[in-house]
Amino acid sequence: MQLLGFSASQVHPLASLDAARDFLAGNAAARFVWVDTPIEEISAAPTAWRDSVQALTGAPVLDLHLIDATNPSHPSYFDTTHVYDMVIFRKLTFETSRLIAEAGAEGTAASGTSTTATAGPQPAAKPGTPTKPRRYPPGFLPALAKIDTQPVTFFVFDNVLLTVRPAQSRTLDQVRQRLLELCQAPRPQAASRTRANGHAALVHGIRPPTRPEDLMLRLLNAMVDRYLDLRAPLTRQLDRWQRALLNARRSFSSWEGLLDARIELRRLEHLCEEQHDALQEFRDSLLDNSYSIASEGPAAGTPGTPGAAGRDDALLVRINDVMEHISRVLAHARRLEDSIESAVQIHFSSVAHRTNRTMRTLTLITALFMPLTLITGIFGMNFDRMPWLREPQGFWWSLGLMGAVVVVLAAVWALGRRLEQS
Repeated sequence: MQLLGFSASQVHPLASLDAARDFLAGNAAARFVWVDTPIEEISAAPTAWRDSVQALTGAPVLDLHLIDATNPSHPSYFDTTHVYDMVIFRKLTFETSRLIAEAGAEGTAASGTSTTATAGPQPAAKPGTPTKPRRYPPGFLPALAKIDTQPVTFFVFDNVLLTVRPAQSRTLDQVRQRLLELCQAPRPQAASRTRANGHAALVHGIRPPTRPEDLMLRLLNAMVDRYLDLRAPLTRQLDRWQRALLNARRSFSSWEGLLDARIELRRLEHLCEEQHDALQEFRDSLLDNSYSIASEGPAAGTPGTPGAAGRDDALLVRINDVMEHISRVLAHARRLEDSIESAVQIHFSSVAHRTNRTMRTLTLITALFMPLTLITGIFGMNFDRMPWLREPQGFWWSLGLMGAVVVVLAAVWALGRRLEQS
């Protein structure tokens, strides 16, 4: 379990839940805490984890939501209660992200080289353990062998963000490291810490999150960016397959890999649709809460002030940005699937065209030799009296007749083809 505290433009590493409670006790309205817990830790003692975070949040996590958070096959989903919101978002696994990064670096370094290698970059093996490399179809990138995903669950309270994630999560670790750099960086002068409009100054090009929803959307944005990284290796691989499908000199043999790619694109399409629906429901819930608070007027408290409305608008902009990124991944997956369908159709059309050309050549040869077969059949009949049968030059006359017939038929065919072309 790792904890970070956020106040104004500062990020504070926290050692324990007790330290987090003390941190929120100072000014809970302007502070919030991020509690990041691996799913294995919760699965080992779910009741103990729920009791420990309840002391921090002041409200328990429902049993069904806790079961959903520890379910590794749960789809992207949104649910809300009167105390917290729950968002489940499926991210790329650590291994898939690593293979995508290596495939992208390999493709950049090896652009323009031969694409018929049977395997790309292989996972690093432990010292002393023999590994049998998996064989992929020709030109098939390991990053596309299977797009594995894992769920990350967000419990969004008023001043606490709980994340339940897999043990290895490159995305969350990078975001946490980037946030920690904010508190380690040299602080600006007191006069320049705040801009004229009252907002905190940027440090290292990013602004610290101001509320749990803001931090969750930043994490979601980083996860979606991993999906955007899929576009380059997917496009490069399908370009290779399209060229191989249209290669007339070599038959295409990677049908299994092509089918696997279509299956993974379908899975990616369904995954993006679920993610988009979950964020759309979260956006609708945020809008409903904003409208209900606005209808109560400023008397409802600080959430109804213009500053809170501005923060809600900023959240809506960030939600729309994340949803737009998901839509881009979805549109790209659909375009690639259509490209595969088009390439397969063009491949079969090309095969049919080559077959038609072969049949046309065979038909021409048959048409040229059919009269010759007729002539040889006539002279093969067992009659005593036939023209040229007793003549000394009859054999050569028959060969000349056959040759003349072939020349006449070939000339007629060539003349007809020239007339068609003209």
